[in-house]
Amino acid sequence: MRKQAARSFLTVAILLIGAWTLQPTSQAAAEATLGKAYFAGGCFWCMEEAFEKVEGVLSATSGYMGGTVVNPSYDDVSAGRTGHAESVEVVYDQARVSYQKLLDAFWRNVDPITANAQFCDHGTQYRSAIFYQTEDEKRLADTSKQAIEQSKRFKEAIVTQIVMAPQFYSAEEYHQDFYKKNPVRYKFYKYNCGRAQRLEELWGKP
Repeated sequence: MRKQAARSFLTVAILLIGAWTLQPTSQAAAEATLGKAYFAGGCFWCMEEAFEKVEGVLSATSGYMGGTVVNPSYDDVSAGRTGHAESVEVVYDQARVSYQKLLDAFWRNVDPITANAQFCDHGTQYRSAIFYQTEDEKRLADTSKQAIEQSKRFKEAIVTQIVMAPQFYSAEEYHQDFYKKNPVRYKFYKYNCGRAQRLEELWGKP
């Protein structure tokens, strides 16, 4: 009886050790498929919503990129004092969605022919930009821009910037998931800003 109990205990112990050993490996494998991408497309509330609707995107965080001040505040950025653009950090599962798909989603959610403005928001802080991290991302971004230019969809030049990703600074907490936390205020802003109307004019119905 004691031998049987000892064998049972040993079996359970081996299983527990095995599970404990595999857990970090599985977690590491999952983390290995995660990627981050950075974009600016005017109001970061709206870009958060746009990217979080993409299958395979795990999160989009509002923030600031491309300026000269460390840890900028919303007040300073919105006043145009820092050179930053309202941006989003997109965390995505590379096994489920490609960087190319993120580029497609980006273009369909910006006005690429208006410089230093997006819809009702004007100023360099609302410029549109793709912030690449690798040469492969740069190549894909450049190719996607060239494809739009060659399509002759727009008579005007595409002014969206494609630049190396600088430091990303997360925006204040009250900006994060604003479209979820404040749906009425968000929809009121988005409609009155003419974002959906202009996007349909540029790209057709979604």
